[in-house]
Amino acid sequence: MAKYIFVTGGVVSSLGKGITAASVGRLLKAHGLSVNIVKCDPYLNVDAGTMAPFQHGEVFVTDDGAETDLDLGYYERFLGIDTGRPNNVTAGQIYQAVISKERQGLYLGQTVQVIPHVTDEIKSRFFKAGEGFDITIIEIGGTVGDIESLPFLEAARQMRRDKTKNDTIYIHVTLVPFLSSSDELKTKPTQHSVNKLREIGIDPDIIVCRADKPLAREIKDKIALFTSVPEEAVIDAPNTFSIYNVPNILKKQGIDEQIMMLLRLRSKKWDFEEWTAFVERLKTSMKAESVRIAIAGKYTKLKDSYKSLSDAILHGAIANGVQAEICFVDVEDPDFRANLAGMNAIIVPGGFGDRGIEGKIEVVRYARENGIPFLGICLGMQCTVIEFARNALGLKNAHSTEFAPKTPHPVVSLMLAQKGIKEKGGTMRLGAYQCALKHSSLAARIYGKNIISERHRHRYEFDSKYTARYAKKGLVISGEHKALGLPEIVELKGHPWFMGVQFHPEFKSRPLLPHPLFFSFIAAAVKNKLKQGVTANQ
Repeated sequence: MAKYIFVTGGVVSSLGKGITAASVGRLLKAHGLSVNIVKCDPYLNVDAGTMAPFQHGEVFVTDDGAETDLDLGYYERFLGIDTGRPNNVTAGQIYQAVISKERQGLYLGQTVQVIPHVTDEIKSRFFKAGEGFDITIIEIGGTVGDIESLPFLEAARQMRRDKTKNDTIYIHVTLVPFLSSSDELKTKPTQHSVNKLREIGIDPDIIVCRADKPLAREIKDKIALFTSVPEEAVIDAPNTFSIYNVPNILKKQGIDEQIMMLLRLRSKKWDFEEWTAFVERLKTSMKAESVRIAIAGKYTKLKDSYKSLSDAILHGAIANGVQAEICFVDVEDPDFRANLAGMNAIIVPGGFGDRGIEGKIEVVRYARENGIPFLGICLGMQCTVIEFARNALGLKNAHSTEFAPKTPHPVVSLMLAQKGIKEKGGTMRLGAYQCALKHSSLAARIYGKNIISERHRHRYEFDSKYTARYAKKGLVISGEHKALGLPEIVELKGHPWFMGVQFHPEFKSRPLLPHPLFFSFIAAAVKNKLKQGVTANQ
């Protein structure tokens, strides 16, 4: 019978509910249990696809083409699983489904209300997610007290009534702030947060306390006393050197054993060595020589905009035994060229809109002309072919029809399948598609195979009618979607490491299985640093 763990948050947002949920999932998976995990987002958007990165961080894309909350990236990286559409439930999806049923007359004339109709729709997603798994972890976004999240919290409350106490538990993640003026940690916000949760009808079984420093025993005792949970159920989650160390912190306090005791589950095995070995390699890499990697984009003021990309770089660096120093370069900054000096490698990531495009194109030129390892991702690849057309092929004013509809040289244009589409949400080329690699290309050597599958999120493509002209000057297509003849990868001959990819490889990188592109890219950065050091000494 399926068991459920509900993860809620209190006091403030961005406490790390997603990392907590993913860490708990990792520990339970190490016990040989099958784990599914779901993120509930209370916003009315149907999905995250139309939301700007400044609003909600990056949009994570799954194999089946869902545009989701970035927490699904944590889930995939921590648990080593592939998520999909059912793993991200939004209020928009729920209300859309309820209204659709009402219009079809499926409620048989009833007055449609939040309780029971909206909550029943939410619970149906919970039950579906639990099918075939020992445990399903459900993270409820937002903060307790937010009006938007109330239907989800009510549905979570009802789950204990619909199941049993041995089938559902509640973990509440809260803040224990440190006041420098009195030099002490304060428990009152946690007390109020738990009281707010109780007003909804949920009594937390475990409280995970986020703080700047470890909690003293008397602080834990006080929280246990005023929240009516056992002392061992007050879990300390202080800041640590890496999010990947959080499972270790939780394990030391026995959160997994407590969960299995509450859910009446037994461990089938214990296999956590691979994760602890990775954390040790991470510690070692933090003391190793560093390479400087520039991410040149326009969402640099919110680092979560490039969360999967930053982690993919980290995975590649650890696998190479080095430390990655990620430097965010704002392409809208007039002095961005000066900020590229001293970089060992450069990435131009994906994005949308014409803001910052000319800056990205100049970054590509800088990397190409100075022999710096370069990776262009999605829009970054499109900027790559635009730059090459202008400065290597002599096609003045070459551009993308997205930004310059009347350009004389539309080297990037709207995909045929995208023409006539008016709705923005969920209509791009989304999800995993196969790509055939050119024999003996750099891409083929990196991947070690001829057919790959990568995740996409775009409407525009490199116009293949220009490919012969590019090839003559050394920029060749090394990856292609054969069925539609879509160029997927370009690479530059005679350059140390220069590649543009139409897909998002960062979404498939895992800590225990770094993406081959990022492993090779970081290796090229290390080599370039050595070369730069020799040149400087000369």
